[in-house]
Amino acid sequence: MLGEYRIEGRRAAEIAADVERAVGDGGLEPGQLLPPMRELAERLGVNPNTVAAAYRTLRERGVIETAGRRGSRVRPKPATTVRELIRVDVPPGVRDVSNGNPDTELLPPLAEVFAVAAAEGDRRPVLYGEAAVDPDMERHARVAFAEDGVPGGPVAVTSGSLDAIERVLAAHLKPGDAVAVEDPGWGSLLDLVPVLGLRTVPVGVDDEGPLPADVEQSLRGGARALIVTDRAQNPTGAAISAPRARALRDVLAAHKDVLLIEDDHGHAIVDLPLHPLAGVTRSWAFVRSTAKAYGPDLRLALLTGDPVTVDRVQGRQRLGPGWVSHLSQRAVVRLWEDGVVDAAEVAASYGRRRDALIAALAERGVAAHGRSGMNVWVPVPDETGAVARLLHAGWAVAPGARFRMSARPGVRITVSTLGDADIETVADAVASAVGPAPARRYE
Repeated sequence: MLGEYRIEGRRAAEIAADVERAVGDGGLEPGQLLPPMRELAERLGVNPNTVAAAYRTLRERGVIETAGRRGSRVRPKPATTVRELIRVDVPPGVRDVSNGNPDTELLPPLAEVFAVAAAEGDRRPVLYGEAAVDPDMERHARVAFAEDGVPGGPVAVTSGSLDAIERVLAAHLKPGDAVAVEDPGWGSLLDLVPVLGLRTVPVGVDDEGPLPADVEQSLRGGARALIVTDRAQNPTGAAISAPRARALRDVLAAHKDVLLIEDDHGHAIVDLPLHPLAGVTRSWAFVRSTAKAYGPDLRLALLTGDPVTVDRVQGRQRLGPGWVSHLSQRAVVRLWEDGVVDAAEVAASYGRRRDALIAALAERGVAAHGRSGMNVWVPVPDETGAVARLLHAGWAVAPGARFRMSARPGVRITVSTLGDADIETVADAVASAVGPAPARRYE
């Protein structure tokens, strides 16, 4: 069963550590079956409960998975496999359109707003025991959420979208629970879910968002949570339309116990209206990041949701980082109040580049997708070959493997660094590398 490797240890922690070490150094391979608990306990001379505790720890850490009578196995893709490492090295002279970063020319200057926030902090220092959310930030957030039709709820601040999503999942789910996620979808999220000991269930996506039939199937199959991207979906640029939102709400209305998490990281960089799903299920969370519009290094996201969810998130947050710096919160508030970011102008800038590239590819017989945001998704018949040929042609694109589970191959192109003169060149290179590849959805 384990070949030459023999699990060792007398205590649960020792057994778990030995297995995790073996997975890390290759002694135990992905998908390898572990001994039944009683069998291993007998060999090690320990109580079966000790082995059960070790296996439970390994499941919670995302190292193994258990499928009832079929036993426990090393995860086929262990949590230590980070999708962000699936990338191409960009040699000198090659243009990098793979990284998903915003156009730095569209980001606001931060020196002045942080100076103002720091001066306010000198006058009124934030001390232990104060509210985690700056009052002005909470006020602005509530107004913005209400204007977009997001139901009213308490407000929390986290260190970015992924931090918020992790805390919400941990607040409601237990290891082994299934989470429905977009496929293709955000690579970091696809890494996070198994790290938490949860199971990913892929949901197909088209230009208007998650496919209702796939969502229905995943929820009927037992998924305890659904994570959707409202706008600027990564990597496809999908945005939930009004008809799609109605269809998804109808599905969710029949599964009110499901935890719904919405990610609106495209706020302030897209010109499409928001069609939120929040409020249909009993437990829900809505996350809005500042990263794309104001700068990734701000590490700040707003979270609202039902009172129980937000209370659990804030309670756990108090036992960790405590709160997100009020210095950063006040700086973001100043950015909002000063209106230094023209959301319509930013959205139009990304839209012109994105639409131009999609149109140029269409003229060359290549289907591409990008309804919103800063990325274009191109389905390809041979992902590895396409990436290599584009690199040879002077363009580094993101391999689709970073973003997909069962979806078809593709590559992601970030348009934020492309000028008007680049569009035809990129389109020629992509057409030469991939050839015609029409597709309407990405599964």
